[in-house]
Amino acid sequence: MINVFLLLGSNLGDRQLFLKQAIKGIENIAEIVKTSSVYETEAWGREGEPDYLNQVILVKTDLLPRAMLKKILDLEKALGRKRNERWGSRTIDIDIPFFGEMIIDDNPNLIIPHPRLHERRFTLEPLGELDNQFVHPVLKKTISQLKNELTDSLIVKKL
Repeated sequence: MINVFLLLGSNLGDRQLFLKQAIKGIENIAEIVKTSSVYETEAWGREGEPDYLNQVILVKTDLLPRAMLKKILDLEKALGRKRNERWGSRTIDIDIPFFGEMIIDDNPNLIIPHPRLHERRFTLEPLGELDNQFVHPVLKKTISQLKNELTDSLIVKKL
């Protein structure tokens, strides 16, 4: 079994409900080990979008990364996710920031570690809550070090 971090985000509709439904769906895909607190965050990448609720969960799985991605995309679709535009509003978004210590670059379908996670406070805050000492396999820095180097000034508030 491998440890996988998943980042959940929602900024449309009942955001809390979408996070809960996503976690319930993920329970059918992998064993949930821990969940972070929920954080309310300003939209990253596009101004004027509604604020997000974000949460990171740590799961254990025997699935290979592409099989996990397929199941996650199916879950997003079942929860009403429409992939219309980059960084657009969504009912649910589930990213894979880390899949163990694997490095995968199957651009554009699957890139692990997530290529911009080190630039995003809304990702690093809940990740750090779960494992501040996890080492980014490409950058060779802990989550704590990455948080200390952040230039992202968007507001990320723990609920």
